[in-house]
Amino acid sequence: MTAKPDIEKLKKISTQVRRDIVRMVHSCQSGHPGGSLGCTEYFVALYFCIMDHDPSFKMNGDNEDIFFLSNGHISPVWYSVLARSGYFDVAELATFRKLNTRLQGHPATEEELPGIRIASGSLGQGLSVALGAAQAKKLNGDNHLVYTLMGDGEQQEGQIWEAAMYAAHNKIDNVIATIDYNGQQIDGPVDEVNSLLNLKAKWESFGWQVLECNGNDIGQLIHTLEDAKAASGKKKPILILMETAMGRGVDFMEGTHKWHGAAPNDEQLASALSQLNETVGDY
Repeated sequence: MTAKPDIEKLKKISTQVRRDIVRMVHSCQSGHPGGSLGCTEYFVALYFCIMDHDPSFKMNGDNEDIFFLSNGHISPVWYSVLARSGYFDVAELATFRKLNTRLQGHPATEEELPGIRIASGSLGQGLSVALGAAQAKKLNGDNHLVYTLMGDGEQQEGQIWEAAMYAAHNKIDNVIATIDYNGQQIDGPVDEVNSLLNLKAKWESFGWQVLECNGNDIGQLIHTLEDAKAASGKKKPILILMETAMGRGVDFMEGTHKWHGAAPNDEQLASALSQLNETVGDY
């Protein structure tokens, strides 16, 4: 990052992205608003401040930072940020989950949507893909970074831990992985479904450097992402434990698993939008 980030501008973009999320999910009466709202600051920070990326989009991602979404069900937030950072027209957000759309419920590659490099949503796979891409960059002499986001419930998948071991063993130090640590998953609180216990200690024991932050404080989040970038290239993979509130920004959605995969009705949409003042422009 070469200039001090405009935090107020990023907050306004985040509010508009939240408007996009609730409108998209309401329009098709399907989708996952909770995690999308909780991760809004992360995506805004990544695409508007942290990553060196090219919206003209090359599938191979050479000579730029690239991102892989592992918990693909939070596609609404990713689609909104991709559109608003120039990958495709914002108006296309209105086609989310509709017939013949490029904006599938879970990201897919068949539709050739700019910004999407893998199909995701089958949990547990994104970290493995990110590590492969990171190794490819090393082999190609490309010094850019690879970012990936996982869910906390996703940590119950065995493939995550195979990938964690592989990364440390092979000293893959050009990947920055993040866990959305909101404590909720589709069936209820994570601690009640299958407790993760001390997740920081687990990742550290697997050989990763672990940073922690409040993922809904965009200033703190940017600072942590910058620290992660500074720690890259030192023979250890890097993980950020990012605490967020599921449903952040909409009072009746916040902090509960019940909005993991539920769409607001007309009255609930109106209530949500009343809490989110339009700042950039609806599609």
